[in-house]
Amino acid sequence: MTSSSVNKLALLMLLGLISAIFLAMVRHFLMAILLAGIFSAMARPVYQRLNRLFGHRPALASAATLVLLVLLVLVPLGGLLGIVTAQAIKVGQSVTPWVQTQINQPAGFWELFSHIPFYDQAADLLLPYRETILRKAGELVAYLSRFLIGSLGSATVVTVNILFMLFVLLYTMFFFLIDGERLLGKILYYLPLEDKDEQRMLDKFTSVTRATLKGTAVIGVIQGTLAGAAFAAVGIPSAVFWGTVMAVLSFIPGIGSALVWAPAALVLVAGGNWGRGLALGLWCAVVVGGVDNFLRPRLVGKDTQMHELMILFSTLGGIAMFGVLGV
Repeated sequence: MTSSSVNKLALLMLLGLISAIFLAMVRHFLMAILLAGIFSAMARPVYQRLNRLFGHRPALASAATLVLLVLLVLVPLGGLLGIVTAQAIKVGQSVTPWVQTQINQPAGFWELFSHIPFYDQAADLLLPYRETILRKAGELVAYLSRFLIGSLGSATVVTVNILFMLFVLLYTMFFFLIDGERLLGKILYYLPLEDKDEQRMLDKFTSVTRATLKGTAVIGVIQGTLAGAAFAAVGIPSAVFWGTVMAVLSFIPGIGSALVWAPAALVLVAGGNWGRGLALGLWCAVVVGGVDNFLRPRLVGKDTQMHELMILFSTLGGIAMFGVLGV
């Protein structure tokens, strides 16, 4: 081993120790810093174009890039979030009395399905387990209601935390856009890899991240919009809220949005609304599901070269480790 390699190894070990101490200090902001790095990389083409337009003034170009991000992304997203929050409160308020009714009169829950074909035959087969099914169904609905209301109850604290983290993210992005390439070059310099391997690793990380974010966002928006419009068309209240829920769940390949629209169609059919229930089910199964089957392999799988099962488990693992932002 040459003296140059020994020096680089010693510097790398020292850098690792200092980095560990630094990470312990900023551990609460790691997600905001990571997202700032990812979004800075994605917004860099816009920043470079603005930098040339403003006569190579990096600070002005970085600030203009952040203004565009706020106006084109964060402001519409904030408006949507306000509508979703209002409708979520309405859903929570309507669910609570319904839950209490089902708990006090569980037989009424069973009667909801009397309009489904072959109900009598199925009821005879399930008769020995009827009380258990009713009890578990009541417990499940009660739990979901408590979870929804509890989540809404902590919305103020969550909102303050999100706003603070948003400030940290934007502030970090400002400097990442200006000095990102220089900082990345210094980090890569201390890695014990050849330049071509470092570049290959960086290109692969960028490609996978861009494809995942692009695919998740595009598929989520399209599926949420189409399914939410269908909910509104068949008269289901709080369609924007349910559309947003389906957009979030669309990260699960194949079955994500179906976790919402399939029970909704079943409830419509069970309530005697055959036409609306079948129309909702067919529209969501063919059109909404077709979006996932057609776009996901092209937007995600093509660039990442990952199997859908691997995408699913990596997404679930990210959520388990980082929460919703792990998507």
